[in-house]
Amino acid sequence: MADEIVNKVAQSGLVEVNLEEYYVHGERILIDVKENLFQGLILREKDFRDYIKNTNWENYKNKLVAVVCTADAIVPTWAYMLLATALEPQAKKIVFGNLATLETVLFFESLSKINTDNFRDKRIVIKGCGNLPVPESAYVELTRILKPVAKSIMYGEPCSTVPVYKKQ
Repeated sequence: MADEIVNKVAQSGLVEVNLEEYYVHGERILIDVKENLFQGLILREKDFRDYIKNTNWENYKNKLVAVVCTADAIVPTWAYMLLATALEPQAKKIVFGNLATLETVLFFESLSKINTDNFRDKRIVIKGCGNLPVPESAYVELTRILKPVAKSIMYGEPCSTVPVYKKQ
């Protein structure tokens, strides 16, 4: 009679959390105000209002949009507000910042919906590898959320983990 193979990982009571499950799907777009600067230095109100008026904002329907100025220029706050006003009826999400900021905001919003009671006194493994881009900020935020309730938190795969936290 052959020896039965026992899955010790399955019997360990570990709860795996895959951050890819909190990834918000959708096209990410960056709007860089530098494209609207006069001589690459200043934003002229009339020109910018014309840009707002003449842009087909329906192109941003259900898109995830980051708004920023990557040029070394002073952009008045109202310019970003005008962009938000134009984008709001169409875009799924609008943030001020670059695409990394957008990703962080999307993950933070998804993670804020976690019911921590599901993880109370559990041994948690936060999965480390995957196919979708998960920023380090999401790992930090998930750890912050789970630490008060978890028995332990580990990083990696159930068969090979790095200890991160253990309740005393």
